[in-house]
Amino acid sequence: MASHPQIQYAPFSLPPRNSRTQKVKTWKSLLSLPSLSHNQATATCKFNSTLYPPKNEICDGESTEKKSEDNKISRKKRVFFLDVNPLCYKGNIPSLDSFAHWISLFFSQVSLDDPVIAVFDGENGNDYRRQLLPSYKANRRKLSQQVPASQRFPRSSFGRSHKLTLYFLQKCNVPVVKIEGHEADDVVATLIEQVLQRGYRVVIASPDKDFKQLISEDVQIVMPVPELDRWSFYTLKHYIAQYSCDPQSDLSLRCILGDEVDGVPGIQHFVPGFGRKTALKLLKKHGSLDNLLSAAAVRTVGRQYAQEALTNYANFLRRNYEVLSLKKDIDVHVEEQWLSRRDTRNDSVILGNFVNLLREKQNLCWQNRSHAMH
Repeated sequence: MASHPQIQYAPFSLPPRNSRTQKVKTWKSLLSLPSLSHNQATATCKFNSTLYPPKNEICDGESTEKKSEDNKISRKKRVFFLDVNPLCYKGNIPSLDSFAHWISLFFSQVSLDDPVIAVFDGENGNDYRRQLLPSYKANRRKLSQQVPASQRFPRSSFGRSHKLTLYFLQKCNVPVVKIEGHEADDVVATLIEQVLQRGYRVVIASPDKDFKQLISEDVQIVMPVPELDRWSFYTLKHYIAQYSCDPQSDLSLRCILGDEVDGVPGIQHFVPGFGRKTALKLLKKHGSLDNLLSAAAVRTVGRQYAQEALTNYANFLRRNYEVLSLKKDIDVHVEEQWLSRRDTRNDSVILGNFVNLLREKQNLCWQNRSHAMH
């Protein structure tokens, strides 16, 4: 049965642009809300008065510096894709407090009034990859099962939390996309292709490393960094500096080395001597996993152990590629109104109401637990 996209978006209006100073002052007014600890199950919304990052600057670590060679790119309008599901967790525990905290920083210091498209994981979105590789993301399921029962969300409660998140985004004039049977990563990858064709540049807001395979001159990532309590931009130059190869090789490299976090085994499980150094050397010469395997099928491409590994485990590596590569052919299409400048006039009020609602619900939950214990 064909999957159907579930798409909702609030009508967009175009307010006069507020200055950055006014924007920060508006958001900082929320500081008047009392801030409680996470153990007290309340939302924490802390703000830094410094805008981060300025639109013509790229953030690198704890400092920002202007990149003159990026001036041409920076003149293109930005569209942000918000990967919602990871933001709704603190560690392995579902947490709307975490969502409220990171989304407040995102709206006030990162995206400002640029267009934002939020994407949720669809139900059974992992099924396709788990059919190919049963161990795919099995570690995440085990970790979630290790969470104490007292800290787990009942299904009904988690469903209500999902609706609250959806309602909040809609009130903030953010279109929301969710497609049953597909992970958010694939939906984002599909929509990015369409947005780039319209002449925009893209910023993906997510902690998910899978998005690194999409990085280019026009595609950046901004990820939450809990240690610094802020979002940090990650660009093509950062990638090359970190991995000493271009992002086109990222997927091929992960297919060879595997991904323990996502439960994808690497070739070193079968050939211990085939490590990162060998993989990088071969990929730099051949460009991609497909080119490397094609070459190894007809001639010697490296030392005997590497040659035998590539020929004996070619199907294993191709399966890894199918599991780890993001799909770009999902049945979803970007709407023109999604690319409009976001109406931000009511952001602070909406966030304040959202935080107060979370506080009321969580205080009620603690009261119920206290009565139950007595």
